[in-house]
Amino acid sequence: MTLNLRVLSPNRVVWDSEVKEIILSTNSGQIGVLPNHASLVAAVDIGVMKIRLNGRWSTMALMGGFAKIDNDKITVLVNNAERDVDINLKEAQETFRIAKADLARAEGKRQAIEADVALKRARTRLEAINASPPVSNENFGE
Repeated sequence: MTLNLRVLSPNRVVWDSEVKEIILSTNSGQIGVLPNHASLVAAVDIGVMKIRLNGRWSTMALMGGFAKIDNDKITVLVNNAERDVDINLKEAQETFRIAKADLARAEGKRQAIEADVALKRARTRLEAINASPPVSNENFGE
């Protein structure tokens, strides 16, 4: 059995295909979704989504939004998303370095909040590249 996963940002379709499983970062923690999952609407946090397809895992950096799960269809509407294979490691590392420096220099509550969000986005992009796949039953012949 499979799930139909669609990840949409304001300017493009980031993902649209059948998958076996996803692990999604929500505002209340991570959730795993397999076929026949209960219907659900959840706020998506800035974080990494893991996608299992054909026994392999891919990752995607999500920049906040909403997810709807219903009848083995998952629609994820996000502010922005990047697949791990589309993220340039050197650029992501530089963005992270700049975001850390900006947070250290932030003056006032508003600047600190904005810098903290920028740092979280930069960290998520690096995590998407470096994410190690979780263990699945498929790896053990089940």
